[in-house]
Amino acid sequence: MTIRIATFNAENLFRRPTVFGLDDAERRKEILDDFNELVGLLGKEIYQEADKERIAELIVKHDAHNSAADSRRPFFVNQPRGGAKLYTVPPTGSPAVKIVAKGRSKWSGWAEMVRDDIRWDAVENTARVIAEVNADILLTVEVEDRLTLDRFNTQVLGGAVGHEPYPFNLLVDGNDSRGIDVGILSRFPITSVRSHIFDLGASGTRVFSRDCPEFEIDVAGEPLWILGNHFKSKGFGNASENDKRRKAQAERVKEIYEDALERSPRVIVAGDLNDTLASPPIKLLLDAGLREAMTHESYGINPPGTHGTGKRDEQKLDYLMFSPQLWDLVTDVGVERRGIWAPNTFQSFPTVTSKTNQASDHAALFADLAL
Repeated sequence: MTIRIATFNAENLFRRPTVFGLDDAERRKEILDDFNELVGLLGKEIYQEADKERIAELIVKHDAHNSAADSRRPFFVNQPRGGAKLYTVPPTGSPAVKIVAKGRSKWSGWAEMVRDDIRWDAVENTARVIAEVNADILLTVEVEDRLTLDRFNTQVLGGAVGHEPYPFNLLVDGNDSRGIDVGILSRFPITSVRSHIFDLGASGTRVFSRDCPEFEIDVAGEPLWILGNHFKSKGFGNASENDKRRKAQAERVKEIYEDALERSPRVIVAGDLNDTLASPPIKLLLDAGLREAMTHESYGINPPGTHGTGKRDEQKLDYLMFSPQLWDLVTDVGVERRGIWAPNTFQSFPTVTSKTNQASDHAALFADLAL
């Protein structure tokens, strides 16, 4: 029996914060830094006067208190009606915002990014990529929640695009506050899932913003374990800190992989690992005995990357990594790039006409196994 395994950073199955669409990298960083600072301040049990002043300053700076500014404000503070308030807006004069809560437990609400609407044509193109790959088991990266995955499966993939929907799908909500989770679509029964919420750092803050779910899939009576991942991006925040986080994620995934091997010799580490084959995080996983799909002889000398045009080594971000027993069963490896808009490099699907309606800026990576 030959089955196809695939991974795809779908990108269009969640409402992306508008800040990520800014072309100005410095402005984008400023907003993200301010938002993270605000979240940190709001989490304090007691607000000192300096904390209150800075919270008010950040709220006013980004119009976070002004619902009429929804089209331009990057984030806001959600204060549910009827709950205790963080701030009030005086009718006239100064200050523009007055912090009235004395600490985190004294008000109801949270800070939240403003999000873009999902483009329907982009979602349809995402479904076209999945239909063309036609994998038996597909790891999906950047999905908002289980309901989104299920509705996409039945209403878009199985409806608008006309592909047979998958009989099994699963997503366990992770700890990424933006709703960028990892899910799975499968033609085989998903018999169990383990969700690893990575450890807190010494300061009490999360070392990782994402988890590593383990999906156990029954393939012809034998378990197959898929460890789904989305490592920390290189693109936002402090580069050195991001490198450390990816390395720490890889170290923990290595431990999870080695533990999974005790249960079954059929284990796959998959997803968007946001780093190159030669990087320390990926080398750590390869040194554990895993083998990467695009190094298989069947892939040949095709473009080395999975992101953007895929022409450069540093565009290799997406991975299917197999345990030794499974590696011996790999027969063919491929990359479906036509959901990406790159008119000077390759031909996209006819329905992909610009970056705004491309399926993703990632290609889908797949491998066939003769089980």
